[in-house]
Amino acid sequence: MNNPLKSIRIPQGDITGPGVVLAIIILLLTLGGCGKPEAPPALVLDIPVVPVVQKDVPIPITLVGSTLGSVDIPIRARVDGVLESMDFREGREVEEGQLLYTIDPRPFEAKVVEAKGYLAEATTMLAKAKSDLGRIRPLAEMKAVSQQDLDSAVAEYEAAQGALQAAEAQLEQANIELSYTRIHSPIDGRIGISQAKVGEYVGKEPNPVVLNYVSQADPIRVRFSVNERVYLAGARRFAEMRRVSDEELQDRQGLELILADDKVHEHRGHVVNYDAAVNPTTGTFTMEADFPNPDGIVLAGQFARVRGVLETRKDALLVPQRAVSELQGNYRVFVIAQDNTVQMRDVQAGPRIDDMWLIEKGLEPNERVAVEGLLRLQNGMTVNPLTPEEVAAAQEQQAAGEEQAGKDSAAEEAGKESGAKEAEE
Repeated sequence: MNNPLKSIRIPQGDITGPGVVLAIIILLLTLGGCGKPEAPPALVLDIPVVPVVQKDVPIPITLVGSTLGSVDIPIRARVDGVLESMDFREGREVEEGQLLYTIDPRPFEAKVVEAKGYLAEATTMLAKAKSDLGRIRPLAEMKAVSQQDLDSAVAEYEAAQGALQAAEAQLEQANIELSYTRIHSPIDGRIGISQAKVGEYVGKEPNPVVLNYVSQADPIRVRFSVNERVYLAGARRFAEMRRVSDEELQDRQGLELILADDKVHEHRGHVVNYDAAVNPTTGTFTMEADFPNPDGIVLAGQFARVRGVLETRKDALLVPQRAVSELQGNYRVFVIAQDNTVQMRDVQAGPRIDDMWLIEKGLEPNERVAVEGLLRLQNGMTVNPLTPEEVAAAQEQQAAGEEQAGKDSAAEEAGKESGAKEAEE
């Protein structure tokens, strides 16, 4: 490029003359036109956006608990002695009335025989006292014996009656204790592993007293607790639960049971029991729910979670969780205005529902929020918003282009190989 200074001639003489000024202006304009070209406009980012969704949303709640049988009964040794037999298979189903254990009955049989002897003696003594009273009473009426003799005979008769009643009670008690040597199942259910084996002395500490448990696992029961905040949030529902019948309660509820492997039990359950008050020590309110368990998959003592609906939020606003960024407990989203400018908006986040986040405050229905590239966004910048449909179309186009490029590359390689073979031939 020619130097523009060579084409400018400054007149001699007065440097303040109009010719000199004109030359300086021309020089400046010429130098300005030879500067660098203007920078290209900034690249506008493509940002995927989704609208804020407004709809009625059920608010779920998940509570931690543990399973227990709908009926769990400990099998106790009610008398002490040596365990003679175990008449069941551990871990199997047993029926009501089925014989489970036998304790050595001989000491108790001896007590029954002894009690029968006392009863016979008491019966004899009563007969004698009654006979003596029958003889003395007519004599006392004739004044043939003293009143003291009559009173003694009456006292002996009444004492004999009391002794007979005591002997009868003793015999009954001996028979009851003898019956306790044969332990039967009180219910239908599954029995566990025995805490004592045949030959052990049972029924008195430190020896085993509770020998086993029989549990009904259909339905299976789950006990869980809610804190005071959750209880107060659902207090009206809890109050309604107290007023309705068990049948109505079962129809209205639909609790889910989540097991330790994160799988949901195939049968839904309902609350059957609840405490009378909040526990002041733990600050929790205890509830129990039953779940059908016909296959016996769920056993007592397992870890479990119960999921249900605490409330239904009307006209709630939802955005995808990936649209919300958090910094030190503060939540914000990037709203794309109608003129495609970015607005960084602080919001009040509520509970998470699946992959969505309920927004309590800070957004309006149908506003557009960015869901990708949040770290590149700045307040006030202009972007090119892409709807989910446009994003999908672009991805399909890119995939098709990559596929075609792959085919072209393969065809080119095949051509090269073919040419190489021809050249060799």
